[in-house]
Amino acid sequence: MTAGGARIRSGRMGITVQKLTYYPVKGCAGTGVETARVGVMGLEHDRTFMVVDTADGSFRSQRALPAMAAVRPEIVGGGAALRLYADGVESVLLDVDPDGERRTVSMFGREIGEGADQGDAAAEWFSQVLGAKSRLVRVPSDFDRDGWGETPGKVGFADAHAVLVASQASLDGLNARITARGAAPVPMDRFRANIILAGCAEPHAEDEMRRLQIGTVHLAYAVRAMRCSVPLVDQLTGLRAGPEPIRTLATYRREPEYENKVSFGMKAAVVEHGSLAVGDPVLPTWASGTAA
Repeated sequence: MTAGGARIRSGRMGITVQKLTYYPVKGCAGTGVETARVGVMGLEHDRTFMVVDTADGSFRSQRALPAMAAVRPEIVGGGAALRLYADGVESVLLDVDPDGERRTVSMFGREIGEGADQGDAAAEWFSQVLGAKSRLVRVPSDFDRDGWGETPGKVGFADAHAVLVASQASLDGLNARITARGAAPVPMDRFRANIILAGCAEPHAEDEMRRLQIGTVHLAYAVRAMRCSVPLVDQLTGLRAGPEPIRTLATYRREPEYENKVSFGMKAAVVEHGSLAVGDPVLPTWASGTAA
């Protein structure tokens, strides 16, 4: 037992990291990696950039613009440049300006601070691809934004938390329910997680993890991940392909505390930064009362 009443079951379930992904531009395609450095705001390069409405600085999202999923960003030179790809449009290579002109940005109707504008070439490219006047902004070096939940932590341009964790067991359980209804299973990329866990004994075991030690990184539970319409989007084509998985999640993963939204995965804060890798063992501290 720990001082907080939680129990540590170090490695008894053989949990490991199955996959690591960062998403350079919020709402756009992710990049899978074998190893990652993790800072206070999450995996290096994760949600470092964000596309915003030119008029008011509000963030662009797959919720309204599913085509964002098919935009493929590539970090170049360790972050010195960003290359953007999309089908049918010439790619563009941008020199990253961490101290660009500041632009007030917002999410969900609330200002979250300022982003560093990345210039007209980036704006023109995204405006063309998305069919909506847009600017690209970067998290500036002095950005300071608090998350929320059991362990709030710090967050950049992710919705509200530094790291999203999900398990293969959760997806397998969900897909078993989906296929029982006669529908096609969904891939894990629909949930846009940063860390995928293998070896969990039960679906949604990540909900009960209150601390995770992975490599030299320590994460702490913030909240279950509430899901919107983004999991309805095919992440390869950028086309909405619902009603799954939301239809099936609604039958067993409703969260009355959060306006009856459905949940999948958990969001975590970084309490000790460092590095981690695919294959690393995951040493969880479990919520008190969780079955061994």
